Amino acid sequence: MNTLPSPTQPTRIEPFSPTEISIAWNDGAEFTVPYREVRFYCPCASCVDEHTGQRVIKKETIPLDIRPKDVRTVGRYAVQITWSDRHATGIYHYETLRKICEQAGRRAA
Repeated sequence: MNTLPSPTQPTRIEPFSPTEISIAWNDGAEFTVPYREVRFYCPCASCVDEHTGQRVIKKETIPLDIRPKDVRTVGRYAVQITWSDRHATGIYHYETLRKICEQAGRRAA
């Protein structure tokens, strides 16, 4: 019987500093990512054009002091973040969140 490896999932999501979030993964990786980067990469239709896939949100419109107000799991596949700018429609699939970590974050030592 073949067993498939379990998909990569976060095991911990918590504030790291006033400007960064810490995300640990079930494969042992851990990243700190600026809140502003996570907010910028929101995958929702308000932030990304549904037809072209182009990001419509501009980084300069995101407040420098952006913070998550709430982080909730969505099933076994995603998290939904409510931000201090009242944006709450983005559902970050774990795969997307991991890509954000790898591209915009730094790996914890």
